[in-house]
Amino acid sequence: MRHVTLLATLAVLLAAGCARSMHESGPSAGAATGAVLSTTNPLKFAARPTSAAIDPTDLMSRLYVFADDSMMGRASGHPGNDKGTAYLERELRALGLEPAGENGTYFQQVLEGRFLTVTTPITVDGRTLALGTDLLARQSGTGRPRPFDGARVIYGGVFGDPVRMIPPTLVSGKVVVFTVAPNADGTPAWQANRQGLTVQYTTAAAVVVATLDAMPAAVRTELAAPAIALRGGGQQQPTRTHDAPAFFYATRSAAEAMLGAPLASVQVGTEGRVLRGALGFRTDVAPGRNVIAVLRGSDPALRNQYVLVGSHNDHEGVAEYAVDHDSLRAYNAVVRPGGADSPMRPATSAEQARIRSILDSLRRLNPRRADNVYNGADDDGSGSVAMLEIAEAMAKAATRPRRSVLFIWHAAEEQGLFGSQYFSEHPTVPRDSIVAGINIDMIGRGNASDLRGGGPGYLQLIGSRRLSSELGDLVEAVNRDRGHALAFDYQYDASNHPEQYYCRSDHYNYARWGIPVVFFSTGGHRDYHQLTDEPQYIDYDKLARVSRFIHDVTLRLATLDRRPTVDKPKPDPYGDCRQ
Repeated sequence: MRHVTLLATLAVLLAAGCARSMHESGPSAGAATGAVLSTTNPLKFAARPTSAAIDPTDLMSRLYVFADDSMMGRASGHPGNDKGTAYLERELRALGLEPAGENGTYFQQVLEGRFLTVTTPITVDGRTLALGTDLLARQSGTGRPRPFDGARVIYGGVFGDPVRMIPPTLVSGKVVVFTVAPNADGTPAWQANRQGLTVQYTTAAAVVVATLDAMPAAVRTELAAPAIALRGGGQQQPTRTHDAPAFFYATRSAAEAMLGAPLASVQVGTEGRVLRGALGFRTDVAPGRNVIAVLRGSDPALRNQYVLVGSHNDHEGVAEYAVDHDSLRAYNAVVRPGGADSPMRPATSAEQARIRSILDSLRRLNPRRADNVYNGADDDGSGSVAMLEIAEAMAKAATRPRRSVLFIWHAAEEQGLFGSQYFSEHPTVPRDSIVAGINIDMIGRGNASDLRGGGPGYLQLIGSRRLSSELGDLVEAVNRDRGHALAFDYQYDASNHPEQYYCRSDHYNYARWGIPVVFFSTGGHRDYHQLTDEPQYIDYDKLARVSRFIHDVTLRLATLDRRPTVDKPKPDPYGDCRQ
């Protein structure tokens, strides 16, 4: 549920840069850690036809597609999420599962977006500057961009070079245009710290960065996406008034039209033309949909009851800053072993030496690679493809379970459990027909190199006895009777645990309605909510082993003569969750 901010990503880049500047290190524990960080899995893998067996190669074939860079991090509200959910739909159609979304489809629309629009044409000296071609406007949180109509343009200098940037005291009420120094190899650079600039120059009417020509098309599409909220309102935050300058990326031509002179000739503080126009918002459907399918049960008396199996289909999208991939992994291995669950801080001198040693080890294996896609291979690509494998195994089995199995890939878990909240409040099957729920979030790691106590059979369980003792007993019995021999870790299910995992994933939106649930995870690691959560770092044997176990738990629940007994108090469905 935690998000990596752009400023944090920049801090990582700077920390890694410090590490690279350290003197050459001799052999150390860092070299051993570097070996652990390397992988025998390839960076890319060509998908192969899948089979009824829950197989490591099948899981690789699915995950390398679902968590590929082309999916653009699958962020809800962004086009990449539609690409990811379209892939899930194609797979479900091929397997022959029934659609169980809205209007006979596999989809349930969850999100609406606030789209920036031009309410008054943006012009300078009679030339109209069009959004999408001349300008790309970025949103300022939930607030409205500050008005800039009639503001004077001023050149603010070169972003990233404090000596060549205008003092903030000189920009009040103005439109400040910045350029960005080229990359070290001389190629044009497009990245600038939007949040940092709008905070540093908070009195400006607008901030403009003249790098749109150099921005990759995929990034341009991602950054043009709307601010999102739950369909129909839900947890939408109240709109604030003008809390930040308007922010634009601009083409060089548009920036020069604003300044009235070539960029190469202007000096810091040079004033240009007057900018006219205004921005506003419209509300419309935004990318972000639950994918819902049913494997229909075989027993006429039970086929209208459901065992729910869920994961989330979204992740964090594309970062505005690219970082060196191996530098980030080396930094996190030393300073942030829990990824986003570890605090961001500068590395000490001793840690910098370790980072350098690890990075040297990785450099001998991998070429330098810039990375700005949050692939979400483990979070929650692993759960998403495990569900496809479980669905395929059941669909191709000689006999089907007695009850129906309801598969839901939830949208917008990362934004606040929006997909599961929306389905639980607007279910496409009767809510009281759901006898139990299984949630799968991050089941592709969990070895000793990932977390203390990890190993080949390590698996975290949360919530299995919070509503139904019988559900907890059933999970234990399947592990024992079916020979899975998994080692369950219940520590994160403890009451008042500081991580509050019981409240942080989609299962709780079913538990709050009295549906007994169990949450399976192999836990956190250095790549959690980081750009480095890629398919190459997944343990596919472990992923297959856990997926087979979840398949067997699902089957056991779907063949019981009666629904699991709820023998614990039900929560208030509209109250706050406390673990």
